[in-house]
Amino acid sequence: MAKLWYTYNSQPNKENLLWDQIRHHNLDGYFPQIKVKPVNPRARKIRPYFPGYLFIQVDLKTIGISALQYMPYSKGLVSFGGEPAVVPEVLIKSLQERIAWFEEQEVQKASFKQGDKIEVVEGWLQGYEAIFDATISGKDRSRILIKTLNEYALRVEIDNHQIKRRL
Repeated sequence: MAKLWYTYNSQPNKENLLWDQIRHHNLDGYFPQIKVKPVNPRARKIRPYFPGYLFIQVDLKTIGISALQYMPYSKGLVSFGGEPAVVPEVLIKSLQERIAWFEEQEVQKASFKQGDKIEVVEGWLQGYEAIFDATISGKDRSRILIKTLNEYALRVEIDNHQIKRRL
């Protein structure tokens, strides 16, 4: 029984419904999603990382390709030359790590308070220590204060993923 990973194509905006079908049939899969801050407050706050695509781990010889091709809300498996394309497991693991990193950033961002000591870990200010000032609403950016040589606090806007709490 050799279970391999395949990319499953869903109908437009039907990823969640197809994911429900996959779970209903007790199939192994992965549906990468990320939290977003939409401009419209009524819009979805969790969106697919790859709109229109999910990943499924099955043994095609056991389950049969037709069971997957005709599942509701499905366009079928991504294929090349009529053969379903296999996704390397290392790519799935990498995606899972990347999504976990995004979630960690969201938790970290929500935990910053004005006056917290932070460190810039990426970008042109990497290595600098700073003070957290504020989150810029509607953007994934924050305002930080960096002390200059003459003890003047310089206000800088920076992407949230470039900072972390200083231990």
